Amino acid sequence: MVSLNKIIAILIGSVLIAIGINFFLVPLGILDGGVIGIALIINYLFDIRIGLVMILCSIPIFILAWFYSRDLLYYSISGLLFSSYMIDLLEPYQYYFIYYVEWTAFTRSIIGGFIIGTGMGIMLRFESSTGGTDLLAHFVTRLIPLNVGFIILMIDLLIISIGEILLPDDTLFLSFMTITAGGLATSICTMNRPKMIQ
Repeated sequence: MVSLNKIIAILIGSVLIAIGINFFLVPLGILDGGVIGIALIINYLFDIRIGLVMILCSIPIFILAWFYSRDLLYYSISGLLFSSYMIDLLEPYQYYFIYYVEWTAFTRSIIGGFIIGTGMGIMLRFESSTGGTDLLAHFVTRLIPLNVGFIILMIDLLIISIGEILLPDDTLFLSFMTITAGGLATSICTMNRPKMIQ
């Protein structure tokens, strides 16, 4: 049976993620972590759509999910497809935002990370995700009693470290601030979340 709460969480979470990426990170060339971070690196290098790369990078994790939690897999596929669609849909409007809203790069990196982390946290709280590493983190919490936001933060640190060679020093710092704010927001959203599907 389809859960209305999960559908609403997917819709809200996906829109927040798309806003955070397009209006806060991409105009400044900032990275996020996880699959989004990988998609941003590829987008900056080859100008390939972020949503498409997210889908391709999530396929191996979806294969893993097929064997461990089919219910979670179905909602995560929905989350991935809708968030990828929203990211690519809002992409043409990203530069309007940076021109008309005057915030510092530091402020944008913090707010963008917090918005993305909130979107992911809302989806994870209702046992959905955008696929990718947040889905992987969801599985890790079944084996290790750690907050899912903390696990995502560790994965994100790894991703931006790998992307360090592509970034100027100030952008690397901003990317670090983005994933820190995102990890905090995700942790807040997933505190005392209901027991996950076994």
